[in-house]
Amino acid sequence: MLKAYIVDDEPLARDELKYLLIQSEQVEILGESDCVEDAVSAITVLKPDLVFLDIELDDDNGLSLARQLESQEQTPAIVFATAYDEYALQAFDVNAVDYILKPFDEERIQKTLEKIKKMQQFRDKPVPIQSSMKHNNNGKIAVLADERIILLTLADILYFASSEGKCHIVTLDQAYKVADALVVLEKKLHSSKFLRVHRSFIVNLDHVIEIEPWFNSTYNLLMKDGSKVPVSRTYVKELKQRFGF
Repeated sequence: MLKAYIVDDEPLARDELKYLLIQSEQVEILGESDCVEDAVSAITVLKPDLVFLDIELDDDNGLSLARQLESQEQTPAIVFATAYDEYALQAFDVNAVDYILKPFDEERIQKTLEKIKKMQQFRDKPVPIQSSMKHNNNGKIAVLADERIILLTLADILYFASSEGKCHIVTLDQAYKVADALVVLEKKLHSSKFLRVHRSFIVNLDHVIEIEPWFNSTYNLLMKDGSKVPVSRTYVKELKQRFGF
């Protein structure tokens, strides 16, 4: 049973969503809030699996709440439930799992729940292949791609990228579009070989062959396959420490 929390300043919208979630018989509603401040406090304590979050709130923007939740040790899956489709790209920049529009549709809600349950299955189940490198002798990671569980060798991964709501894993041989959000994948990577260099990129430092200075004190990383990965100013300091320049 998925545990959910709802953040929306419209009581009727909250009631409609609660009704559909309860009807699915797959969700337990832990609570609800109409503002960011109350939501942060409650979610920190209740630790839901997923948060249904409106973007336009009276006191704040739901995107800011999503960014705050990303910093929590146990990050819930974020589903934006809103009447505004123009925020879709910004929503996925904060690693939202899904984006559903009002008025809510029962079939669409069901698809969202199925997606989250699959993600939760491979994220939370304590299988050795998903443990840290320290305890993982085979050096692989399990990901859900195209309804299949694919085992990727960590040493072969060049980088992870999130773009327009899709997460990709690029290896020496090919690229995979996967179900996990970037923040979920990052929590599986306890090897010092991997470094987040941008809110949308995590790289394998073993496959960086050149560091190219870019504008405004940023850099591009030239990878072994010839692709370039940007380094944002937020992560420049750690990159320099890793490579000693």
